[in-house]
Amino acid sequence: MKPALSFRSGPKPLTWSDFPHGDYIKVGLERRMKAWLPRMFGYHLLKLGSLSGQLDTSKCVIPHQVNVSPHQCKKTSVVAEIDELPFSEHSVDVCVLAHSLEYESDPHHILREAHRTLIPGGYLVISGFNPFSLCGLANLLPFSSQKLPWSGRFFTPARVKDWLDLLGFEIISDERFVYASLARGSRLSRFAPWRRFCRHYLKPMGSCYMLVARKRVAPLTPIKPKWHARPKWAPAVKNARLRQTRDKSH
Repeated sequence: MKPALSFRSGPKPLTWSDFPHGDYIKVGLERRMKAWLPRMFGYHLLKLGSLSGQLDTSKCVIPHQVNVSPHQCKKTSVVAEIDELPFSEHSVDVCVLAHSLEYESDPHHILREAHRTLIPGGYLVISGFNPFSLCGLANLLPFSSQKLPWSGRFFTPARVKDWLDLLGFEIISDERFVYASLARGSRLSRFAPWRRFCRHYLKPMGSCYMLVARKRVAPLTPIKPKWHARPKWAPAVKNARLRQTRDKSH
């Protein structure tokens, strides 16, 4: 297994159009998020990364939605690194992290920052590319590592769920979508029967995944000490008796 920490350089996406069929991926992700956004309540929602800031989250009832990105763009509210968030601990209700772990040097640190800022019971929505899919197999083609989306490091959903579990998150949803190789120039309509087949019989092979996790609340229950009466001393040898000796000098 490759280490998560890496400083490999390569092109990074700034908009969904940087991906082959990026609009198709964006619409598929938004469709699945719409089922969860009305269930999330609170006061503050963070969209981490440029791609997250371009998602439509109008179905969420949270009024204050902040887009955090290291790049200044039209929809950026706060210019900051997503692994060093300028927010206090336990101050955010929902974090959205769309296709960002693949293109950052330390994905662990990003998840820890999201965990730090989320309130107990807060939600974390993560999407990414699945290496065990047609899109993941296309990464084996020559010169693909210098092109999006294959310039990033694809992590399996199971590995991301392990990271979340170690941080204290509860996974409440795991969905796969986009059953295509996402090769630039290929028409998705040409493979519609194949996509329908995969959607019904090869669900884990979706090129993209979406995880919804919730920060666990650990109740602090005081542990009362158990007081026991001091046991009486007894010799270890059966039928042994104590014998008092006198000092012969007197």
